[in-house]
Amino acid sequence: MATWREPLSQPRAGHATIAAIRPLFEEWLKRRHGILTFRLTQVLTGHGVFGRFLHRIGREETPGCSHCEDGPEDTVEHTVEVCPAWAEHRRVLVAAIGGGDLSRPALVEAMVRSETEWDAVTTFCEAVMLAKEVAEREKERAAPFLPGRRGRRPGRRGLRRGPRPP
Repeated sequence: MATWREPLSQPRAGHATIAAIRPLFEEWLKRRHGILTFRLTQVLTGHGVFGRFLHRIGREETPGCSHCEDGPEDTVEHTVEVCPAWAEHRRVLVAAIGGGDLSRPALVEAMVRSETEWDAVTTFCEAVMLAKEVAEREKERAAPFLPGRRGRRPGRRGLRRGPRPP
């Protein structure tokens, strides 16, 4: 753990993830429950089907949320905490973790606290990120080549994001 303390105190990347985990670093490492799934990792890192991330890597023309009318910037925080598209999933998560704080640090704290809460966070991430992936694939099928999407060519498959839905 001492080997990791120094690099984590001055990170070059992954600031939000490190800020969420660092206060509970020892508890995180010593826990005996929970595995990091593909979609849970997307939420913890912000590298997934989020408008901000897709825009940054050239996959979207804007960083806006495609699930909201006014298209605010789609970030982890927007998706997890406020986007109306995920209100029911959010309600279930809040009930399961016993509180309304859904910031990344609060999610990590809940995940470390118990296996039940870890599972609730994972279930939320799996459901919401899968729905976002499906919506992104549909958008790509409707307009497979947009000038603003670097690297997209007609006939190519979209981003591969974990297991395909049934």
